[in-house]
Amino acid sequence: MKKALVNTKVTVKLRKSEYHNEWYLIIESYPVFKPGSTKPNRVIEAINRTVTTPIWDKSRTARTTETSKTFKPKRDVNGIIQCKSEKDQESCIYADNVRKIRQREYDNAALYTDTEAEQAEQNERSQCNFIEYFQKTAVRRHKRSSQSIIVNWNRVCELLKLFAEGDRILFSQINLKLIEDFRQFLITAPCGGNKKGTVSQNTAATYFSIFKAALKQAFVDGYLTIDLSAKVKGIQEQESRREHLTVEELNTLAATDCDRPILKRAALFSALTGLRHRDIQKLRWSEIQKDGENYRLNFTQQKTKGVEYMPISEQAYSLCGEPQAPEKLVFEDLPDPSWISKPLERWIKSAGITRRITFHCFRHTYATLQLAGGTDIYTVSKMLGHTNVRTTQVYAKVVDEKKEKATDVIKIDNLKIKEE
Repeated sequence: MKKALVNTKVTVKLRKSEYHNEWYLIIESYPVFKPGSTKPNRVIEAINRTVTTPIWDKSRTARTTETSKTFKPKRDVNGIIQCKSEKDQESCIYADNVRKIRQREYDNAALYTDTEAEQAEQNERSQCNFIEYFQKTAVRRHKRSSQSIIVNWNRVCELLKLFAEGDRILFSQINLKLIEDFRQFLITAPCGGNKKGTVSQNTAATYFSIFKAALKQAFVDGYLTIDLSAKVKGIQEQESRREHLTVEELNTLAATDCDRPILKRAALFSALTGLRHRDIQKLRWSEIQKDGENYRLNFTQQKTKGVEYMPISEQAYSLCGEPQAPEKLVFEDLPDPSWISKPLERWIKSAGITRRITFHCFRHTYATLQLAGGTDIYTVSKMLGHTNVRTTQVYAKVVDEKKEKATDVIKIDNLKIKEE
């Protein structure tokens, strides 16, 4: 069914210059109904043409005041404004040609069905740049996200440009083949920054998940007519070994001197609470509260931005040192991760531990020892601040492996069973 005509009329008019004895040729369209509005609008378009010799029709008054009277311009039978100068007349003919184009556009737009109008909009969206959309989506979705999330989105954007050999991928180009090609590209994509080689499979999996999230958002926003993100599988993550320390090793480390005492306190605090380095580094005294005889933390995770409530042990509290002003950092002067690797390595070796232990391993230690001690996985997941218990299940597998090895610990020599 055709829509009713809105009867938009397009007219060439003159507008007097304030500073010169000349008139601007303009195109006026009225009424124009903009999307989402029922109020008619008047649209004025300048065409960068002026005239100085219009002929006025003295029989048609335009405006009358106490001191002056103005007239409308004279037009021929086709409605074209008449001028004395040949050059001005050519400008008026040009203006009328523009008017015809605009009139045709409004007339055709009025005849569109709702489906045709939507199709026209979809065709326009399909010519938009996906990479530019990806950048805007990253800013819109992650204004308050952690730095690591923002860095990952920015890196995926860089890889999209590398994949496209430019900074442009039209939405009309996005199909299952392009998505699969980008998936394969990510598996062998180069590392960012100063790192050499290709990304790990787990990093590629993270990047592809971000890419799929952007595709999903594009479908929601109407740039894609099909949810292509639901039709493709992610990159399978490889299970990485979560190195952790035993209770005996923790005791040894506690008894071993470290040339950076603040690092030693923070690392052992992580083992007793499961907090990440960045959360320990940002922890303030105002976020440590005493609840009766117990202590608890009320803080916001730097990675997930989740507000966490966490009870801590008396031992963990003792590692914080003497209480300071509420706004003071608890572990003041704790270096960034890039500056603690060497002193941490020296401390670990001094304790006689030969495995490669990073600061994050103390968080792994907390999770593994809690599960091995009988704490249920859902409680451990909440204590770690995981948004999905599946993330915590990695530690449960480590505990299960220990249980399986434990079955071979007890052996009976010369076991013989006499047949009855």
